[in-house]
Amino acid sequence: MKFMKIGRKPDTFYTEEATRTVISDIPSDLTIRVNNVCFLLHKLQVPLVPKCGLLQRLCSDSDDSDIVTIDLHDVPGGEDAFELCAKFCYGITINLSAHNFVPAFCAAKFLRMTESIEKGNFVLKLEAFFNSCILEGWKDPIVTLQTTIKLPEWSENLGIVRRCIDSIVEKILTPTAKVSWSYTYTRPGYNKKQHQSVPKDWWTEDISDLDIDLFRCIITAVRSTYIPPPQLIGEALHVYACRWLPDTTKSRPSHSSGSQTEGSKEKSRRILESIVSMIPADRSSVSIGFLLKLLSIANYLGASPVTKTELMRKAGLQFEEATLNDILFPSQLPTDQHNYDIDLVAAVLESYLVLWRRQSPVPAENGHLLRSIRKIGKLIDSYLQFVARDVNMPIPKLVSLAEALPDVAREDHDGLYKAINIYLKEHPDVSKAEKKRLCRMLDCQKLSPEVRAHAVKNERLPLRTVVQVLFFEQESGSRATTHKPELATRARQAPPEAEAEAKQECNNKPQHQGIKSRVPETSERDVQKRLEAMMVRGESEKGKERRREANSGSKVMDPKQERRDIAMARYQSSSPSQLWFLATDHVHGQSSNNKALSQQLSSANSEFNLAMVGLMNGAVDVTKSLPE
Repeated sequence: MKFMKIGRKPDTFYTEEATRTVISDIPSDLTIRVNNVCFLLHKLQVPLVPKCGLLQRLCSDSDDSDIVTIDLHDVPGGEDAFELCAKFCYGITINLSAHNFVPAFCAAKFLRMTESIEKGNFVLKLEAFFNSCILEGWKDPIVTLQTTIKLPEWSENLGIVRRCIDSIVEKILTPTAKVSWSYTYTRPGYNKKQHQSVPKDWWTEDISDLDIDLFRCIITAVRSTYIPPPQLIGEALHVYACRWLPDTTKSRPSHSSGSQTEGSKEKSRRILESIVSMIPADRSSVSIGFLLKLLSIANYLGASPVTKTELMRKAGLQFEEATLNDILFPSQLPTDQHNYDIDLVAAVLESYLVLWRRQSPVPAENGHLLRSIRKIGKLIDSYLQFVARDVNMPIPKLVSLAEALPDVAREDHDGLYKAINIYLKEHPDVSKAEKKRLCRMLDCQKLSPEVRAHAVKNERLPLRTVVQVLFFEQESGSRATTHKPELATRARQAPPEAEAEAKQECNNKPQHQGIKSRVPETSERDVQKRLEAMMVRGESEKGKERRREANSGSKVMDPKQERRDIAMARYQSSSPSQLWFLATDHVHGQSSNNKALSQQLSSANSEFNLAMVGLMNGAVDVTKSLPE
C-alpha cells in the first residue's frame, strides 16, 4: 500500500464536542457547517478561500470584516473529507492513501480546488497520486474501488471506477511469469516458498473483498476478453462465495428472526443470485460440490425459484461426478427433525434423470449412459446407508429416494439391502407395516449369495422377505442341480394336485395386477423337472439331517441356535409346498408361545402352497401372495 504526505505544519485542529477549531491567535471569521459539525476557520488570513472556487463565490457578497456562515451539507465525503481539504489549505500535514483518496478527491472537486483557481492546487496533487501510485499497484486500485461504494455517482462521473477496473483487469490478464507485485493467496496446504511459479488464480482472493456489483464488473470485463479459461472464472466465483455466503455444510444454521439477520439474509440472497448468474455455461467451469453447496445455501436463504431451478439444472448435468461427501448437507428447514437434507438430493437426482432419459430412449444400448446411471445408483445407495443411521429419518423419504432410481441403475441390490439393514438396526421400534414398506423395494433375485445368506439369518427382516429370499435361494440351487435320467420316475410321482394347481394359476393369472414377473414362464415339462429335482434333493438332504442329529446328540447347543440350524436343514430339504412350514419355524423360534400367530400361519398354509407352486411357473410374485 502506497502513501503520499502533503504539507509540513503540525496538526493544529482540535475538536470540542461538535466543533472543530484551528489553534490560532487570529479570531475565526468563517463558520462552515457540514452535517452536524461546525468548523471555525479564517477567510483571508490563510489561503482557504483563495484555493476554493466554491468558497470564493459564496463569500463574494460579504465584506472582509464580516463573519460569514456557510452550510455545506452536501459536500461528498462529509466532514472528514472537508477537513482534509481545509488542512491542505492551512499547510497542515496530511497522509493520502487508497483508503481516503476517493472522498478527498470528490470533496476537492466539489470545492473547485483546481488549477484554474490556483496553481499547485489539491486536485492536481490528488490526480498525480492516483495515476502514479494507486493505478500502478495491485491492491491499491482494489481498495480504492471498494471505497467508491460510499460515493457511487461521484466516483462514476469522475472516472474513478472505470480507471480502477481497467487497472485491475489489466493485471489479471498479465501472464503469471510477469506478476511481480504482492498478492494474497491463502489456500490450504499452499506454501509460497515451495512454489516458484505464480498460481493461475493468484488474483481471486484479493478481488473477493469487493462489493458484489464491483466484483461483477471485473468478472464481466475479464470474461469479455476470452483469455482466462472458464475454470478460472469458476474458481473466482467459488472464492467469493466462500468469502461472503453462509456455510451450510457443517451444521444446521440458526434461524433467528431479528431484523439484522433478515437484512443479512437479503444481502446474501443478492450475492447468491449474482454468483449463479455469472457461472459460465461450460460444464467444467465449477465443480458439482460447489453447485450443490450453492443449492443448499439457496434453500437456507429462501432464494428465488429461478435461482434454485438453474442450480438444479446445472447440478443435474454434473451429478455423476458427485461423491458421498458432496451430497451430505444438514437439513435447512427448522420443521425437519431429521438431520440430513434428503430432499435436496432427491431434487438433483430428479433433474439428472430428466436429462438422462432425454438423451436416449433405450439407455441399455448406450454404454456411457448405462455406466452413468450405474454410478449414480451406487452413489444413492451409499447415501441411503449413511442417512439410515439418522434416528429421526422417516421411512417415506428413504423409500422415495430409493425408488426414484430406474431398475437399470442397480446391477445388484446388495447396497440397498445394507441400507435397509442399517435402518432396521438403528430403528428397532419400527412397526411391522413400515418394515414391509421398506423391504418391498428389494429384489431378492439381485442379491448376491453372501447377502442372501445374511438375509436368511437376519431376524430384523419381516417374514415375507425371509420367505422370498429362501425361495430364490432354493430356486437358484435347483437350477444348479444336474438332472440325471433316473430322476424321471420320481418326477412322475409328483403330486398331481400340485401340477394342476400350477397350471390353473398360470391360466388364471397370466397378467397378475401390480406384479413384476421375476421368473421366466415355463412349460409343463419344466415344472415336472423342477419338482423332480427338489423332491430327490429333499430326500437326500433328510438322510443327511438324520445323521447329523445322531452325531451331534452328545453336544451341548444353545436351544435357539439349535432351532435355527434345524430350520436351515429343513429349508435345504424342502419342496415348494413345504417351504411355508419352514417360515413358521423361523417365527416360532422367536415367539413359540404366541398361539394367535401359530393359528394365523396354519390358516395361511393352503394359500401359500398354491402361491409357491404358481410362482415356479412365473405367474405369481411371492411378495404379493404371502399373508400379512
